[in-house]
Amino acid sequence: MKGNFPIDKFQQIRTPFYYYDTDLLRETLRAINNEASKHEGFVVHYAIKANANRKVLNVICQAGLGADCVSGGEIERSIEAGFPSQKIVYAGVGKSDWEINLGLDCNIFCFNVESIPELEVINELAEKKGKIAQVAFRINPNVGAHTHANITTGLAENKFGIAMQDMEEVIEKASKMKNIKFVGLHFHIGSQILDMTDFIALCNRINDLQNQLELHHIKVENINVGGGLGIDYNHPNRKPIPDFKDYFDTYAQHLNLRPGQKLHFELGRAVVGQMGSLITKTLYVKQGTAKQFAIVDAGMTDLIRPALYQAYHKIENISSEEPCETYDVVGPICESSDVFAKAIDINKCHRGDFIAIRSAGAYGEIMASQYNCRKLPTGYITEDFK
Repeated sequence: MKGNFPIDKFQQIRTPFYYYDTDLLRETLRAINNEASKHEGFVVHYAIKANANRKVLNVICQAGLGADCVSGGEIERSIEAGFPSQKIVYAGVGKSDWEINLGLDCNIFCFNVESIPELEVINELAEKKGKIAQVAFRINPNVGAHTHANITTGLAENKFGIAMQDMEEVIEKASKMKNIKFVGLHFHIGSQILDMTDFIALCNRINDLQNQLELHHIKVENINVGGGLGIDYNHPNRKPIPDFKDYFDTYAQHLNLRPGQKLHFELGRAVVGQMGSLITKTLYVKQGTAKQFAIVDAGMTDLIRPALYQAYHKIENISSEEPCETYDVVGPICESSDVFAKAIDINKCHRGDFIAIRSAGAYGEIMASQYNCRKLPTGYITEDFK
């Protein structure tokens, strides 16, 4: 079973490029809104870092999601796309002064603060502008996630967040600052998580921390649990939409929200991952000594995840229905790591065949580089081909 692509429309477009199925994106957004709306106080933000294509952002904005940003550039892109400033949260371990000032000027909902020095700088800059900065403290819950080591973020050894034992001190310090308003706690334990027990462990930790704070008469308006929900890279056609029901129900059942408390989510990959494919063209089929290579015109500059994380992406020859043969699918970059997959079975390849590298809507186009002086890939949406 292969994906459905307007191959006839691809003929005139220079490869490689990204193809975004906005019909699937809208269906995914409907599923998110339907499931989240079943639970009082659930607020969903989209993590801009997953895919900041302007046309994609417009669709997500129209669905009513907020924006989770990790840079000043992402704040600017969110505003351009139409996200209301009061729905923008700004996280990141290294916020520069211009980025903080931008957030203050735009009157964003909240800064997710990761250290005392950062808190002091935000207070100082807010004072100069005569503004009150709303902050949530990102707490490192020391909760592991069953995912790749490079995308875990909630362990004590990671660079992110404030240690749990420092939480009360930081909140107390903030309460004495004239230009700071404490509005919540922020957590994020990692990405591409499919085991709900990881989220249950986070819920249990947050419950303990909230109980601890209430002993000191500290109330929290907002809890932000980040994102992290993964997608099915093995079966993008069979499972194009993640199980949002299970995800939101897990938090509803295991997190003890207080009356009136808002629960914020920052979904990225789960929103856009499956709607995107990297479309590339076969340049050569090369017979090596021990294996056969399908050499394509896309490389690690266009999709770095396989080289960086040893990530798996399903690969389909969407031009061929011939019997499968075994190939290493490789790109043109002068690096041995420029390999999309080894020893995979796909329909027999010929020069000029279109190859679709699936589940590439998240952390694909946005992470592309110009190494080897290559052009950045263009992103097209379904409407561009109608």
